[in-house]
Amino acid sequence: MNDAIAFATAHVYAIPLPTPFRGIDVREGVLVRGPLGWGEFCPFPEYGDREAAAWLGTAVEQITLGWPEPVRDRVPVNAIVPAVGPERAFEIVARSGCRTVKVKTADHPDSLSEDLARVEAVRAALGPGGNIRIDANGRWDVDTAIARIKRIDHAAGGLEYVEQPCRTIDELAAVRRRTNVRIAADESIRRADDPLRVAVAGAADIAVIKCTPLGGVRRALRVAEACGLPCVVSSALETSVGLAAQLALAGALPELDFACGLGTLSLLNGDSVSENHALRPVNGYLPVPRTPPVPDPTRLDLFQPADPRRIAWWRDRLARVSALPGLPLAPSS
Repeated sequence: MNDAIAFATAHVYAIPLPTPFRGIDVREGVLVRGPLGWGEFCPFPEYGDREAAAWLGTAVEQITLGWPEPVRDRVPVNAIVPAVGPERAFEIVARSGCRTVKVKTADHPDSLSEDLARVEAVRAALGPGGNIRIDANGRWDVDTAIARIKRIDHAAGGLEYVEQPCRTIDELAAVRRRTNVRIAADESIRRADDPLRVAVAGAADIAVIKCTPLGGVRRALRVAEACGLPCVVSSALETSVGLAAQLALAGALPELDFACGLGTLSLLNGDSVSENHALRPVNGYLPVPRTPPVPDPTRLDLFQPADPRRIAWWRDRLARVSALPGLPLAPSS
């Protein structure tokens, strides 16, 4: 298996973001080829090698084992609104074709007035029938979360749920006891020491599952089962090559009660595949792929980092992570 994975010819990409997201304005990663096609290795730069190993595991599963058989052919998705002004938020939603929207909040400590204006604009674009969910990325304490959820819930005309309002499981549980709005856990699951054993059932109503940082579709399915909660599959800001694995997970879940956070190509100014094969939602849905998308050589050239040091950094990272003890692979050269 090791020799069949083309680590030595892995392609490093750097795709600009139209709006900064998670503190970055360029998304970087590596595309690798194996017997079953292409996979993507794109852990964020701040992640250590051991945490990054799960991301590589997802790519290796994709290109050597493939994915479990799906139980559905398409997946409902939400539009995503980053920390932008209300006019831009309205435009994103109006053009999305989605009836569910995830809105980023808590971009900075004094963001409440901006968050309210953004959510109000989203509701205006959606009309009364759509669903609005917000994501605070664990940036609030309990009292701040309670106060802001109440204000934002009112501005939204009702929230579907609030994703990761606070950082810890205990804080999530405290918030959940004091609000009628559903609470979703994201970072509390995927960044836990053991995602298969993290006790979120008393702290959340919904589990947000991302197969890319959990080590693949099969392991994410086990995490979903262990959580014992309704699941939402969400992107880790991959290109279409990596996003395909997230869709494979959403397609294989036994139940899927909520729209998934997989309409994230809108956050990138480009993709690794041609536009005809890009995984962009149509009328609020994405198809479940059976095989990985194939990168477009012209896109690989277009989005190769201009600085050769970034290429060297990613190749070195890939070599280190793939050689970690306990992983079933190592670079062949």
